[in-house]
Amino acid sequence: MRAERRPTLSDVAARAGVSKSLVSLVMRDEPGAGAETRRRVVEAAGELGYHPDSRARLLRSGRTKLLGVVFGIQHAFHADLVTDLYTAARETGYELALSAVTPDRDEAEAVTGLLQDRCEALILLGPQSPAAALGRLAERMPVVVLARDVRASVVDVIRNNDADGLRLAVEHLVGLGHRRIVHIDGGRAPGAAERRRGYRSAMSHHGLADHEGFIRGGLTEEDGAAAARQLLDDPPTAVTVFNDRCATGVLDVLTRERVAVPGDLSVVGYDDSHLARLAHINLTTIAQDTATLTRLAVARAVDRVEGNPVDRREIVVPPRLVVRGTTGPAQ
Repeated sequence: MRAERRPTLSDVAARAGVSKSLVSLVMRDEPGAGAETRRRVVEAAGELGYHPDSRARLLRSGRTKLLGVVFGIQHAFHADLVTDLYTAARETGYELALSAVTPDRDEAEAVTGLLQDRCEALILLGPQSPAAALGRLAERMPVVVLARDVRASVVDVIRNNDADGLRLAVEHLVGLGHRRIVHIDGGRAPGAAERRRGYRSAMSHHGLADHEGFIRGGLTEEDGAAAARQLLDDPPTAVTVFNDRCATGVLDVLTRERVAVPGDLSVVGYDDSHLARLAHINLTTIAQDTATLTRLAVARAVDRVEGNPVDRREIVVPPRLVVRGTTGPAQ
């Protein structure tokens, strides 16, 4: 069966009984057509199901007004960032093109797909690529890295203060009387080193350096479950966890082992992703200000594309503590 032909500008002109140039004026909402002509053109377009191809018009002008976004399919927090990126982009007149990193599709392939789409700038969410590789990419086009620190002078960075987030988590737990506080870390994931540093600094500040403890975690529920099983060999009274998804795995094992949360063990996650807000999880966590982070990232990408002046390469956004049901007084 042949696919139905898409209606064209010429079809609308024939239906409305006007010239193609008049239809084009009306579709672009430009002056030059009378009220009655506009009514007939709009009516004809609606009857035919015609929609202007704005992308083709931009391509003819040498523009696409596309911002490419690379995100990790395994990151629950990236879904929240993408949602807010759409909101931020809508206010600028630019559109997003998404390219996912999956277990079978690496970051380089995800970037290549966006380059083929002729994106005018790239926004990379927590990229794993080395700083040197990101710098080389930024020499070709504007690159904004979101949610990771990158020391490359040509790369723009919009990120959360990860170290300060762990400080908030530790201070919350110390305020509840906890002393044996262990950190389940994120390995080599973006932000993990800064969060380890924040944990260590906060523990030292409160005179708890002798109680420091690290357990290898990661990005996923499976990583959290493995860390929790190790944790139970000599349980502390509280844990801070690299992210909410890993914390979810921790909570699952604690529940199965009948460890009361927060009665026996308090848990703090990181990100305030949609997982943390689920009623049956109700996770105390460190929230990243996704609305501000994404608005700044889109604005920076657009400024670079448009050639607007930029005052500083890196913007760091403070996090905040969100207290829910997984933390309580030390027993």
